[in-house]
Amino acid sequence: MADPSLNTNSTFTSNSNPEEGEESILRSRPPFKDLPKIEEVDSKYKELILTLPKEVRWPFVMRKYKGFWQTEKILPGIMAMEEAFKPRPSDVIVASYMKSGTTWLKALTFTIMHRNKYVFSSHPLLKLNPHDCVPITEYHYATRDEQYLETLPSPRVLGTHLPYSILPESIKTSKCPIVYICREPKDVLVSLWHMVTRFEWFKKSFPFTQAFEIFCEGRMPYGPVWDHVLEYYMKSLHSPEKILFLKYEEMMKDPIDGVMRLAIFIGFPFSEEEIKNGLVEEIVEFCSFNKLKDLDVNKNGIGHVKNDFFFRKAVVGDWQNHMTPEMAIKLDDITKEKLHHSGLIF
Repeated sequence: MADPSLNTNSTFTSNSNPEEGEESILRSRPPFKDLPKIEEVDSKYKELILTLPKEVRWPFVMRKYKGFWQTEKILPGIMAMEEAFKPRPSDVIVASYMKSGTTWLKALTFTIMHRNKYVFSSHPLLKLNPHDCVPITEYHYATRDEQYLETLPSPRVLGTHLPYSILPESIKTSKCPIVYICREPKDVLVSLWHMVTRFEWFKKSFPFTQAFEIFCEGRMPYGPVWDHVLEYYMKSLHSPEKILFLKYEEMMKDPIDGVMRLAIFIGFPFSEEEIKNGLVEEIVEFCSFNKLKDLDVNKNGIGHVKNDFFFRKAVVGDWQNHMTPEMAIKLDDITKEKLHHSGLIF
């Protein structure tokens, strides 16, 4: 494989069938503004959604569905996905709570799986955000764009923020591996707050102290975060062949080991020759925060969502710049209580 390059003038080229001149059909995701209003939602979903508990303190209206808070505009897509999504045997699912290292994990998984298809110098990640290469499945259902998922060639890498209990049964009963990444809750909150307050259309004041209180109550999109993490963690203990449970902090500390484990789990292990030739290190470097952040595509975006808000600091412990010691103790105590007896610690 060629050395990593940031030549964004390249076109996507297939390594495996260069004579066919195959081009990637991946494209940018629809803008958030395309999400239908609740008045426009299919009546079979609308009637149920309007009966669910409501939360309005978060910048988006949220509803509590099956124990988790979901953005009201995404909820019809979640319900439709539960009913209709049909995985392929070769699919790999990348799951996470929001702002837990999702963008990085998507880039790594996509690059590992397609390393024999794309050379670094003409890789899709040079022109598309990782969330375009690994689409958020429920979002495409919410924008009524689910047919796009069917156009993607196998093997697909598909993303989701759904808790395990709300995943379609078709995924749970399939042989599709699920890779889940979690992150220290204090850093999750800080990263999520920064992202939300950068929406161009969001003009209201949303101080960090308010976000902190709502987070502690578990009333965040896809939250409570502790229940989200616990579902995947406990399932990974009982079905380690189904779910690979990763910690963002451990991945940051030893990305080489993390990438090796990831490749084995999803069925694309590195050969001895690839390891000897330094391919693992090349992939880690190619998907690194600084490389991805500096690409033009990740400095811009579409509609009201700029791709640069997926890339902020990617550091461990940034919560210390935003929380008082009292706030940190409160959130730590809640986390310990919620994870009590599970064996999971941060």
